[in-house]
Amino acid sequence: MENRGVASLNEEVHAAYLEELSPAERSALMSWTGFSTTFAAVRAITYSIRSGKGPFHNVSAGSTHLHHYLWGIAMLGGVGAVAVHGTDKNRRHPAVALGYGTGLALIVDEFALLLDLKDVYWAKQGRISVDVGIGIVAAGGTVFAALPILRRLVRNHWSRAF
Repeated sequence: MENRGVASLNEEVHAAYLEELSPAERSALMSWTGFSTTFAAVRAITYSIRSGKGPFHNVSAGSTHLHHYLWGIAMLGGVGAVAVHGTDKNRRHPAVALGYGTGLALIVDEFALLLDLKDVYWAKQGRISVDVGIGIVAAGGTVFAALPILRRLVRNHWSRAF
């Protein structure tokens, strides 16, 4: 019975996503969701690597460490190619927006390295405050992009409660 409740909620969220958001708003939500999720996952993975716990390890080509901003640049290059050469249907595909947010998070996470051209990723100068700050911005953007869906869910569930 509980599984039906989850399935019903999933159906309701999907309906709200399609009916309450314009294509541009859906793209914004997917981009913010991709950014927030990727940023949080990358932070967790890099802390895991740094502490030597978990299954993750640095990726290297020979003796050269491959930073994750490289994958972000590649993703943004792919998204740009779709934006320039793709059809309207392809440009509006949720995977394009998700890829944009994901690629951007991979780059932003290593912004200090790109700015200083030194591997200062783990320098203590403000690292935690930067992580928290970007995390809050990412979560805030995702919530604001999802507000029409959240309003509908609250409206529907609030009216059922009374």
